[in-house]
Amino acid sequence: MKCTQAKKNNTVVCALSGEINLDTSPELRKFCAGLLAKGEKNMVLNFKDVGYVDSSGLATLIELFQKIKEKSGSLKLCSLSDKVKSVFELTKLDRVFKICPSEEDALRD
Repeated sequence: MKCTQAKKNNTVVCALSGEINLDTSPELRKFCAGLLAKGEKNMVLNFKDVGYVDSSGLATLIELFQKIKEKSGSLKLCSLSDKVKSVFELTKLDRVFKICPSEEDALRD
């Protein structure tokens, strides 16, 4: 998994690629913790190039959501493939996370 970031409109957009699973979740956790440590509290995670998310990936995202909420920030997910989106729907996490069709939509909200 790879993570790249860009600052847009007071929000950090993180482009993720690869799989978010047991092996890569710690990498994502560390990447996002670094952003939070720098004072970033508004994030968009772009899933355009993510093909798979497992339960440990979901747990990492929930943990990030809680930390951002504590800082009164916002976390949005965007550009999920149908396969990845179905994981969020099956686990009812689509009701927890703000999921946007595109990065532009996430930044506009």
